[in-house]
Amino acid sequence: MARLAPIHWKRLEKVFFAVGFVFVRQEGSHRSYSRVGTPRPIVIPTYDEVPVALIKSNLKTADLSRGEYFRLLESI
Repeated sequence: MARLAPIHWKRLEKVFFAVGFVFVRQEGSHRSYSRVGTPRPIVIPTYDEVPVALIKSNLKTADLSRGEYFRLLESI
């Protein structure tokens, strides 16, 4: 399986939109998204390269596997 790598925030945002997250609010450079049934929002900073640690954390919060993440990346 491919390794996780930093990606642009707009591309990461599309992945979470594809699984039902909606934009809730923005504070500074951090955008929050929520989805019904997810206990807490995910946060995506508006960076050119979102760090791998943040991607992993958001995937865990969203209950998405690495395989699903890569499948969604390919489809957008």
